[in-house]
Amino acid sequence: MIGRMPIGRMPRYLLVAITLVIAVVTASAVAVSRFFVRTAAIPVPPTAREPTPETAAQPAAARRVTVEVRRGDNLVRALAREGVSQKVGHEVAAALVEGGANLKKLKPRHGLAITWTLDGAPVAVHYEPSPWLGFAAVSTENGWTVTRSETRPDVRVEVVTGTVARSLFHAVEDVRESPQLVVDFVRIFESEFDFTADTRTGDRFRLLVEKRYADDQFVDYGHILAAQYATDGRILTGVGFEAGNSRAFGFFDEGGRSLKKSFLKSPLDFTRITSGFTYARPHPILGGLRPHLAIDYAAPTGTPVRAVADATVMAAGWSGGNGISIRLRHRSGYETMYNHLSKLGPGVQAGARVTQRQVIGYVGSTGLATGPHLDYRVSRNGIFVNPLGEKFLPGEPIASDERAQFLQHARNLVRRLETEAPF
Repeated sequence: MIGRMPIGRMPRYLLVAITLVIAVVTASAVAVSRFFVRTAAIPVPPTAREPTPETAAQPAAARRVTVEVRRGDNLVRALAREGVSQKVGHEVAAALVEGGANLKKLKPRHGLAITWTLDGAPVAVHYEPSPWLGFAAVSTENGWTVTRSETRPDVRVEVVTGTVARSLFHAVEDVRESPQLVVDFVRIFESEFDFTADTRTGDRFRLLVEKRYADDQFVDYGHILAAQYATDGRILTGVGFEAGNSRAFGFFDEGGRSLKKSFLKSPLDFTRITSGFTYARPHPILGGLRPHLAIDYAAPTGTPVRAVADATVMAAGWSGGNGISIRLRHRSGYETMYNHLSKLGPGVQAGARVTQRQVIGYVGSTGLATGPHLDYRVSRNGIFVNPLGEKFLPGEPIASDERAQFLQHARNLVRRLETEAPF
């Protein structure tokens, strides 16, 4: 009856009841659907997910600390300053040595770092004795395991050129190169030219040098391949070449004559001359005109003094007005003297053998000296000669069987210098 009864004829109370039932059923259906939608959107807890390679390889939180290496440090002492126990330090050192690291030559310039976990446990030690070589000691269940990594230097041959205004050092600094390049450059010509006495404003230089880079960062210099120095109307040329059976790298002029003479031009690397060779110089202490058969080089106390050639030590020690003095005997009748020293070099005593460039003493002001300087004298067959004017014996030239190869090599390098850095 109800199902067939028209809605307009239904009693009012029955119509209200049916409406309420429909509303309740509809609300329930909506609630149920929202419940299932919310349930489907709830993310799976991380612990319930399958591990992915990325999450599985994620390392524990850690921090890396750079360690300062001080002069005289060993590895254990350097690590201890950052909180690594001596026991662990010795374990790391032993592992690194076994892995090929030479810890006896630990230097302040070497790279050293520790990786710590956030709860304070060292888990890795990184040691880099050079930009080309590195070691990593990593803590494992079986102790410290070391891996070694090596990188080949990126070697580039570049031209460096400049003009002397104040000094050769300043000229090289002005073109943003290292002082080490000055030392290497001067040693090419040290038997040909006295840079302490003869350098002039306006002198020019140019050279081809190997520069070694790591990831585009300049690290150091390799060989100077060719060098020229223009001064007083002449050009000195030095070409690097591996000569002889030993393939030793040396420098020669364009004709193949060795630039390494039997004598250096100066016993000091860099300084200035305050008094030259003369037979009539006013003496600063004794007064009057007296011979000064020497060259005086002004230099700070402690400046290294080098033997100008291979020799035997004839005398070493106190010598009256000469103060602490050294006398050397060389071949071909030459002798040299080095006066007013502050002290002798290691092992320098009468009868000892010394080699060219060996440090034999240090500049001082002992004896009759008004200030720190080196009084340097040269005699030949018992007669004093002017060290700046003496022509010493040349070194060995390029062997005849290598001469053609060297001459072509020299022409190519000098041509490149002239093209890329014309004077």
